[in-house]
Amino acid sequence: MNVIISSIDFILNWSRANSLWPLTFATSCCGIEMMQTVASNNDIARFGSEVFRGSPRQADLLICAGTITHKMAPALLRLYEQMPEPKYVIAMGACTCGGGMFADTSYSVVKGIDRIIPVDVYLPMCPPKPESLIDAIIKLQEKIKQESIKERKIFAQKHNSKLKETCGILEENDFNVTRLGV
Repeated sequence: MNVIISSIDFILNWSRANSLWPLTFATSCCGIEMMQTVASNNDIARFGSEVFRGSPRQADLLICAGTITHKMAPALLRLYEQMPEPKYVIAMGACTCGGGMFADTSYSVVKGIDRIIPVDVYLPMCPPKPESLIDAIIKLQEKIKQESIKERKIFAQKHNSKLKETCGILEENDFNVTRLGV
């Protein structure tokens, strides 16, 4: 019986890994590099990811590129929740992964989208080149080929969004607010 289940897992994971349909969430300069990845010079179509979707209900990969503010965080969470399972996330750019250059000086920037949604692959450059995004997609494909459906559900359940608990507002200790003396 284990042979049949493992064979089905292998076929499902292979087909899922080679047909990722990304949903774009580009807010800054990283979005331009993501667009360049689709162009003929880099041709992301070689990896089965050329069908960028405009609706979260048709996508299974969220490529989040750019700065995420606290005002934008509920919209990002809503898009993620509307995606069908199994869903994957690539955090593209230093601002997405940890707040980037705005982490210490701006109170309105989320210091990493992993506080909102679970992230599968981090790509922390400013801005990452198209080749780096292709490498991240290849790493995500390798990860998908190795996982089982049960492990994926456990991964998604482990992540507890602080945004859900506070009704759309992250707590003040998440901001790391620097108050200037007057």
